[in-house]
Amino acid sequence: MGNAGNFLEGPGSKERERFDALMRREGSRIYTLSVRLAGNAADGQDLAAETFVQAFRAFGSFRGESAFGTWVYRICVNRWKNRLRAQKRRFFWSHISIGFRGEEDDAPPLDPPSPEPPLDRPLEDEERRKAVADALERLPPEDRTVVVLRDLDDRPYEEISLSLRIPLGTVKSRLARARAKLQDMLKDVL
Repeated sequence: MGNAGNFLEGPGSKERERFDALMRREGSRIYTLSVRLAGNAADGQDLAAETFVQAFRAFGSFRGESAFGTWVYRICVNRWKNRLRAQKRRFFWSHISIGFRGEEDDAPPLDPPSPEPPLDRPLEDEERRKAVADALERLPPEDRTVVVLRDLDDRPYEEISLSLRIPLGTVKSRLARARAKLQDMLKDVL
């Protein structure tokens, strides 16, 4: 590690100033992307922080072959995919029973939500937003990523292609497939 005052290994002082300027320009977009990918603010903040730290540490390897924002988007998406893989592993192992029956097996079933529609419009709008967020979360990671980048973050197709390192046609086909899945999941809500 560097000196005692610097807890991160990263670029030199001139590079650090350049990195800081680039992050001031792109930071809020990366944060927004992180929250949208993660599905909630707390996990999004963690993802954004991990992205910023990794980008800082790897800034010396940034060759400028793509825009800085595209490079950091790629880091963010990859960090998110790594988190998903880790969550799947934890979920799998946490649900493997070794013959133990805990007290939770005896818990009464939960009451289903009321079929009554909300009484006021803001509540109904909030439910729609939640339904859309839940449907987005159920999409496979590669589909969710293109929807978030294109439809929520308004990124150009070419930039998405560069960020994800996939052909432009693949971006468009994944987006069409993801939109169709979302439309099907939300047909009763919207």
